[in-house]
Amino acid sequence: MTQAQIKLVISDIDGTILDSNHQVDDQLKDQIKALKKQGITFVLASARSPRGMYGLARELELDQNPIATYNGALIVPSDPEKLDQALVNHVIDPNEAGKLIDILQNQFPTVSINPYAGADWYANAKSPWTDEEVAITQDSPIIKDPQALLEEGIGINKFLLIDQPNQISRLETYLKSLNFQYCDFYLSKDNYLEVTAKGVSKENALGEIAELYQVPMENCLAIGDNFNDIPMLKLAGLGIAMANAPEEVQAAADEITSSNDDHGVSQALSQWVL
Repeated sequence: MTQAQIKLVISDIDGTILDSNHQVDDQLKDQIKALKKQGITFVLASARSPRGMYGLARELELDQNPIATYNGALIVPSDPEKLDQALVNHVIDPNEAGKLIDILQNQFPTVSINPYAGADWYANAKSPWTDEEVAITQDSPIIKDPQALLEEGIGINKFLLIDQPNQISRLETYLKSLNFQYCDFYLSKDNYLEVTAKGVSKENALGEIAELYQVPMENCLAIGDNFNDIPMLKLAGLGIAMANAPEEVQAAADEITSSNDDHGVSQALSQWVL
């Protein structure tokens, strides 16, 4: 893979372009300007909501580039005014969403239930877990019974389920043992269990965005740090893992860059793209 061949870069956010203090790699803004001059598209892909990504997209001056939110369940322009112009919108089957909520409320009452629909973040209750998310994303949840969303016909793009790691591990094992035909479950952190419609992934988001820009997969670069980035890293022509990524993630990548606290993304762009 030569530098001149990369035409599309897709990057994770947390643990990747953000350091341990949730600050943007300060060298990245100049790198993105250089990418623009060469006609290379830079796309953010994250488990975050649109509101949790708009500020970063604006800070990085991504213009009209799409952002893959909720791990690709909702792909929208990075301009908040164009939220209604979704390029991709996958919602969870409402019957299975209702079944999931029943299980959580009756068998796992300590779990923080956070449904996301469009740009809106809902939570079943305010908690230290939601407070932590507020601090990270600068967004605030609407406190509402999740079942009420379904009764109102609101399509849910993602559930974020938060608790202590041992409880989330138990929950993941239990849910995967049940017959959910239309949902996928995966850990984005050891205490974060994400639920989306089946088939939603950053891997598929990369495929959809590459098709939109008519960029062959071999001309795509993906970079990330966590387990939910692995399929994307494997699919891209060049998959790069952060040095702070778990060993399994690094093993899935073609190359390893430095950590998120040591300008890993901007170093990767310098080494393999610019």
